[in-house]
Amino acid sequence: MRVAQCIFLLCLVAVPTAFFRRAAGEDISEVKANENRLPCGRLTDGVLTIDLEARVGLWYPEERDGPALEVQAFAEAGRPLEIPGPMIRVPEGTEISVHIRNAIPGATLVIHGLHTRPGSPDDTVQLASGERREVRFRTGKAGTYYYWATTTGKALPDRYGVDSQLNGALIVDPQGTRADDRVFMIGWWENPELRARGGDPFTKGRNAIVINGRAWPHTERLTYGVADSVHWRWINAAQGNHPMHLHGSYYTVDSIGDGERDSPLNSEQRRLVVTELMRPGTTMSLTWTPPQPGNWLFHCHVLAHISPGLRLRPADKEPSFAQGESHHAMDGMAGLVLGINVLPSRAAAATQSDLPLRRLRLVAKIQPGRYGKDPGFAFALQEEAGQFIEPAGRIPGPPIVLARGQPVEITVSNRLPEPTSVHWHGMELESYYDGIAGWSGTPGHIAPMIEPGASFVVRFTPPRAGTFIYHTHLDDIRQLSSGLYGPLIVLEPGQSLDPERDRIMLVSVRGPSDNTPILLNGDGDPGPIELKQGVKYRFRFINITPHDPLLTVSLLAGSSPVTWRAIAKDGADLPVPQATERPARQTVSVGETYDFEFDARSATELRLEVFRPARAAVAQSQIVVPIHVH
Repeated sequence: MRVAQCIFLLCLVAVPTAFFRRAAGEDISEVKANENRLPCGRLTDGVLTIDLEARVGLWYPEERDGPALEVQAFAEAGRPLEIPGPMIRVPEGTEISVHIRNAIPGATLVIHGLHTRPGSPDDTVQLASGERREVRFRTGKAGTYYYWATTTGKALPDRYGVDSQLNGALIVDPQGTRADDRVFMIGWWENPELRARGGDPFTKGRNAIVINGRAWPHTERLTYGVADSVHWRWINAAQGNHPMHLHGSYYTVDSIGDGERDSPLNSEQRRLVVTELMRPGTTMSLTWTPPQPGNWLFHCHVLAHISPGLRLRPADKEPSFAQGESHHAMDGMAGLVLGINVLPSRAAAATQSDLPLRRLRLVAKIQPGRYGKDPGFAFALQEEAGQFIEPAGRIPGPPIVLARGQPVEITVSNRLPEPTSVHWHGMELESYYDGIAGWSGTPGHIAPMIEPGASFVVRFTPPRAGTFIYHTHLDDIRQLSSGLYGPLIVLEPGQSLDPERDRIMLVSVRGPSDNTPILLNGDGDPGPIELKQGVKYRFRFINITPHDPLLTVSLLAGSSPVTWRAIAKDGADLPVPQATERPARQTVSVGETYDFEFDARSATELRLEVFRPARAAVAQSQIVVPIHVH
């Protein structure tokens, strides 16, 4: 068995085999993926006793037929190693006794998080190789927490190699409650040899980004029914900022935390979202209710975190989009993705609209030489009568302006030399029209790719007014960077989009080969925006960049933000207690939209700034828009 394993590892071309070498004669056990369904330990008379070990094992993020990674992980004594580590889950006030042994040869283990909450990140336990110790503490406040460890001495967001999977959930339930939620932990491993060489951080075979120890399409499949109340707890115990996006419906964030503290949100603090940013080391609990049956996705919206280039398998074993893949979710996505199947419930009476059906045609076109040697991909919008709103196509795509409650039929026509699809980001609609080729829909009624020269008819009725996005969901990084996106604005019946008062601010990048500059409404050097004194403006901010989860927008007088009033997030109106005036500075993560109202009360000169923080291989870039108020 040992010889066969070594031969298998030596055959891998995607990941350097030097990382997987093991000492002669040393038996390394397999690491199991932990779905975080069952708590560990023995709970007797209010005391939970756990025997934990940290060992080295072989981990298969892509199942047993994929590459193995040699990593350090936790296990209950006498049981297989697990990624994430064994889940500690107890009622509030429980006393916990952890007997922990460091069985990692030649490494000192520093453990964080085995203490009462709220707590301090400096409260740690240090074990030399072979050492065993008992840690005893009471849980403290109910919430979503975790424990983690390092053998390299790095902080949690900086672990990326052999110790990157030394994590486990620590869940404290309120007394008298019954756990009906699921726990998901984000993990990230990065090949240390490729990292040391620098270059593209998303080179194939370099990263494994996982949920509960598995990378898509090997992550767990979840099944619910329409109108179920679904409760999740999420833990980002890894590097990376992850804006987590749910297709087809909204979710409510119930609490947020940092591993040491968990803050429940009261009814006035909660809000509906379709995308919520999780920074390294943070936690959130959420609730959502599926409104429609079918297949849905929950995934990070940073495209590099869901790219098929994340896969560890050799390139010759991967399907190729150029060869005509037919299942985008399975073949064209990887990494930080969950698949959800919602079963139908009793048939509900269809809601009839008194408004007439509106018919549009959205045409995807190619623009040769738009980005030097790279073509641009652009959308044109055509009304039913045949008049193109943008006959030549534009980047970003033209605003699609709809009315709440009015049914719409949009024929997506593909005049590109390759397949495409369109996702209606934030829209509550039937699964078949969600835009994920080979996935969206129900059994026997699955959405196809839109082949070159073909069309696909989308039908939905917007249930709420707000700011949304339409964008490609096929070959996402290249097609999205090349221009297949645009704003989707839903207004109240009888309203029209006033270009003077309603200002769409869509942030994107310039082409697939040059993501360094960022664009505001398709322009890297936007001209001045003139506002009128005494007029209230609505700014609709949209971040549809591929890789910028920490993008910040500010409206400044000199170096200080002025004041604006928050209106909406992800197309949903904010609750009245949250629709407040605040300093005009907001992080808008990838896939998020924010609406703010600004009252130009007096003549002044302002500056609208879109700022991208520094990140690997990308310089800081700033867009400054002088605003002259008359």
